[in-house]
Amino acid sequence: YCINSSSLKFVPVSEMKNQGFGRYLFVFAEKNHWEVATLAGGCFWGMEDLLKKLPGVLETQVGYTGGALAHATYTEVKKGVTGHAEAVQVLFDPQKIKYEKILLEFFKIHDPTTKDRQGGDVGTQYRSAIFFHSEQQKQTAEAVKQRVEKSGKWQKPIVTSIVKLSDFWSA
Repeated sequence: YCINSSSLKFVPVSEMKNQGFGRYLFVFAEKNHWEVATLAGGCFWGMEDLLKKLPGVLETQVGYTGGALAHATYTEVKKGVTGHAEAVQVLFDPQKIKYEKILLEFFKIHDPTTKDRQGGDVGTQYRSAIFFHSEQQKQTAEAVKQRVEKSGKWQKPIVTSIVKLSDFWSA
């Protein structure tokens, strides 16, 4: 079969989300000077719902990261033996929202003081973690974590880990 341009539908990047192709926006991140934050704080559906509402967030996707198994799926991760965390990737425009602001919101919407647990969800897959994409993100994450610790909002120590992102497997 021959596929030519007349058989394809061209969608401008600015219209992708509106036309149902938002998940493909991640491909255009570098070209458009967008950034990606990857955060784990319990069940990814609840985290995603809150993070995607932030002004400047272009798109979100849920998945698994931080483990050893390639192409991790829910069936494997739910057992708590792969080392993966349920995580949300947040595609954002740094001209509209700063990485620091996303991290501050992250610390508000989950309990960063419970190890391997969020509410009734228990296991390493529900741990609190920031998976950085660059050294700049690492430095910002460390500074924000320290700021939140010093704020006194949480009575217990913050256990959120800050780890370099490895692979991310979409759920």
